[in-house]
Amino acid sequence: MTETTDSQSPPAHAADRLIEAIERLAAPVCVGIDPVVERLPAVTESGKDPQIAAGAIRSFVLGLLDAAADCVPCVKFQSACFERYGHRGIAILEELIAEARQRNLQVILDAKRGDIGISADHYAAAVFDSAADRSPHWLTINSYLGEDGIQPFLREGRGAFALVRTSNPGGDALQRQKLADGRTIAECVAGMIAAIGRDFVGKSGYSALGAVVGATRSEDAAKLRKLMPQQIFLVPGYGAQGGGVQDVLPCFNVRGRGAIVTASRSVIYAFEKDRTDWQLSVTEAAKRFADEIGSAVGLR
Repeated sequence: MTETTDSQSPPAHAADRLIEAIERLAAPVCVGIDPVVERLPAVTESGKDPQIAAGAIRSFVLGLLDAAADCVPCVKFQSACFERYGHRGIAILEELIAEARQRNLQVILDAKRGDIGISADHYAAAVFDSAADRSPHWLTINSYLGEDGIQPFLREGRGAFALVRTSNPGGDALQRQKLADGRTIAECVAGMIAAIGRDFVGKSGYSALGAVVGATRSEDAAKLRKLMPQQIFLVPGYGAQGGGVQDVLPCFNVRGRGAIVTASRSVIYAFEKDRTDWQLSVTEAAKRFADEIGSAVGLR
């Protein structure tokens, strides 16, 4: 599958493009690509030497993209899984981003970048200013430095998902703390994201500044949905991390729109239960994932 031709060019706005991809497949889901060499299928497993390991990961992810591309609209690369292999890993990551785009997938780079001033500009340039076909459509960013740590990442045609309510247990210690006005810190950050994001809304009604809201924090998601009506929620924590269908529903609006649920281990390592055909196992897991969420929100 190749990327859409110029005569059928996708929307230029990041949120419009992502919403169109979700609607096309009736699947508000994203497969997280978090490869760990020790868990690769035997066909690609080649030892722990950094160069060999990086090559094995490359082969595995190419197989993942082929297995999932017709089932889901979006993939999310965990940058750390590639950065650990230094320049080889970064080169492979860029190549795989290009391969994902060739398969008409929307691409999120999960790097949680965050800084201010010229440093933020450098981080944004590193991600978005490389060759167009090798850079992601979206980047995850750390919102806790405030607006001047967010604005540099809001590039034309690109999007950013800002951390608001994370799925990790340790996030509670900060994000659920109450301010003097009764809001939690997460709710305060949500208000900031909504305000900044208003200047970046596309024809779909959604902003190029989205929000990360964990599936394991469903008790907070309904409030955050009201506070950020124009944000697309990137929802980690589904599947292996413990989040289920009922947990993610509050992240969507009443029409079943406005969020994209991500699952990693439950899809990309589905073959661990049946190693006879690892790519088929991944395809079937991706299809189940897309059907579970698409049906639950009324897209199917």
